[in-house]
Amino acid sequence: MMTTDVLTEIVENKRREVERASRQVPEARLREMASVPRLRRSLLQRLQRPGVNVIAEVKRASPSKGVIRAELDPGTYAAAYQRGGAAAVSVLTDTRYFQGTPDDLIRARQAVSLPVLRKDFTVSSYQIYESAVMGADAILLIVRILSQQQLEEYLALSADLGLEALVEIHAEEEVDVARRVKAALVGINNRNLTSFETDARTALRLSRGLDEDQVVVAASGIQGPSDVAEGLRGGIRNFLVGESIVRSSDPEAFVRELVSGTKPTAATGGRGTGTFRRRKDD
Repeated sequence: MMTTDVLTEIVENKRREVERASRQVPEARLREMASVPRLRRSLLQRLQRPGVNVIAEVKRASPSKGVIRAELDPGTYAAAYQRGGAAAVSVLTDTRYFQGTPDDLIRARQAVSLPVLRKDFTVSSYQIYESAVMGADAILLIVRILSQQQLEEYLALSADLGLEALVEIHAEEEVDVARRVKAALVGINNRNLTSFETDARTALRLSRGLDEDQVVVAASGIQGPSDVAEGLRGGIRNFLVGESIVRSSDPEAFVRELVSGTKPTAATGGRGTGTFRRRKDD
């Protein structure tokens, strides 16, 4: 049974993981390794393209749903996502709760030319250096588990290392934080990470409070083209989709259906610059 304190449990476990990892490879050494120049692929630029942009996720399991597809091969799935027209690939690297590994990200990135987002619970600068070393193009920063000062520091460090950051929010008060730290990429999670309940209206509601130049990604609870169409009507056209793709019998076709099944129009807020037109007066 899911507990309402699962996020706290995950974060505490992640801090212990970082502590153990830093004893094996000190942060100073990891910093040196991360300073080696690497060619990065821009997630921001991909999401600024016209049309529906899907970040397709490599996801074996979750705390709320258990095992989704244990035998998933990250390279095979990532390649299928690219053939289906995905804008980027997201890879969960948490082992205990999502059955992911850093090797999953490495293998997925080798299989595609798309930008790859490392999806994990970032609680330390150590993980940002680690992400740079493993070859990620972008990282996830969750507002709920970080102070504003940490967010600002981690955004600056990411930029120094050539990484982009998707800043994730879920609640009204987190909208202001995302604006204050000037997050270029804002992920709005329809799932409450404390209770793991999902409300597909969350992204539509919170996106209206963000600045016009902030590129928004709706995440969680997206089951198919009808959910994409609903997002488009609210001015959202970037979507991070995991479970429904992984569960499908044909991930390539499913991604293609999400991307091409519904086209943005002037009425749905699609703009050539790739940012969203949010109706703040609604």
